[in-house]
Amino acid sequence: MRRGLVHVLAWSLATGAAVTLSWWGVHTVMAGTAYDPPRALPLTAGGATAQEAEPLVPATSRPAPSPSPDPSPRRSRKPSPAPSAPRTSPSPSPSPTASGRIKSYDTDGGRVVFDIGASSATLVSATPGAGWSMQTWTTASWIRVEFASGADRVSVFCTWHDGPPRVEVGTY
Repeated sequence: MRRGLVHVLAWSLATGAAVTLSWWGVHTVMAGTAYDPPRALPLTAGGATAQEAEPLVPATSRPAPSPSPDPSPRRSRKPSPAPSAPRTSPSPSPSPTASGRIKSYDTDGGRVVFDIGASSATLVSATPGAGWSMQTWTTASWIRVEFASGADRVSVFCTWHDGPPRVEVGTY
């Protein structure tokens, strides 16, 4: 009986030490990172599938300092906190031909937002719905966002290789 109790006590101490060491290691690595909360586009009344909205500045990009004040400053809905460290944007920067026309597409799998220009488009954001996963592909002439949940798939495909950008939403 005593021998079994000693084994349980030794196992408990070893497990506690392993958990503590693992937590400390993960905490140390994660303490140096900062995450901005995801930004959503404002919803307009009517709930249309494709909605026009005022473009938002991504949380990871920083505006270049300008020598003169902007005569028409944009109002933000909520000020964002100052970052603790400089960050780089993993998303592609808008193309020079982008018109600033933001289009949003709500699907069963999630929401996709494009900046659609006269001859090209850029992906602004893609947010999967609850229980859905997401994958994106980007080339010089098209962007594809696919949402998946089990056997269900929803694909949002924006192409501009043979004319102005157009978006197709398909479920399969």
